[in-house]
Amino acid sequence: MRYALYFAADADDLLMRLGNAWLGRDPFTGTSLTQPSVAEIDPERFYALTDSPRRYGFHGTLKAPFHLQANAAEADLVQACKDFAQTASPFDVRSLGVNRLGKFLALTPNENEPGLAAFASECVRRFEGFRAPLSQADIERRRKSGLTAKQDSYLTEWGYPYIFDEFRFHMTLSIKLENTEEADRIKAAAERHFAEVTGRPRTCRSFALYVEPERGAPFDVHTVFQLTGTQAESSAEGNSGRPAAEENA
Repeated sequence: MRYALYFAADADDLLMRLGNAWLGRDPFTGTSLTQPSVAEIDPERFYALTDSPRRYGFHGTLKAPFHLQANAAEADLVQACKDFAQTASPFDVRSLGVNRLGKFLALTPNENEPGLAAFASECVRRFEGFRAPLSQADIERRRKSGLTAKQDSYLTEWGYPYIFDEFRFHMTLSIKLENTEEADRIKAAAERHFAEVTGRPRTCRSFALYVEPERGAPFDVHTVFQLTGTQAESSAEGNSGRPAAEENA
């Protein structure tokens, strides 16, 4: 079993409803959803182009998937999430947009968002004590994406290369899109689909614990935690704007 801390909201939040429909799966219930139609792309092809993000569930990574330390229990992790939510305060994001992130399509901030970057950095640090070390096989798999020296050091020390100043928030909407015309069609469809939640400010009031019951299984929402504290995070080390090389498998 693996756990992950993700940027997510309640099931009835419009952003979540649109994201779940786009990917064709509801991670709150584990049920399949009807995806929107995309002009000139067969539904089966669109389903394939959203395969990997559908398995992870609609989300933005805060702390990437990890196994629990041998001496840690799920109940301890859940309690730590509750404690964190009671101290951390909501924060604002000025706007999200449908953008290309390398060859992926994703919802990303349209400009630098220091509050979001700080919150993600604090999640990495706060829950590190629960994370079991990566296997050598997982480390080598990550290295195949061509990490920089800094990214590799983050990988070995923190279990994920795209954190702190290498962090780039993204809510993945596709697998790698190799065909330019196909990518353009999907991007246009996504811009229409997410029009109600893009290009406008949003107050982020929650984060979620997702669970992968066994390696390769879909991730589902365990609990959404509401931020009710007054402590604003300010320890982020910046956001370089570099694209992530792959989704967090």
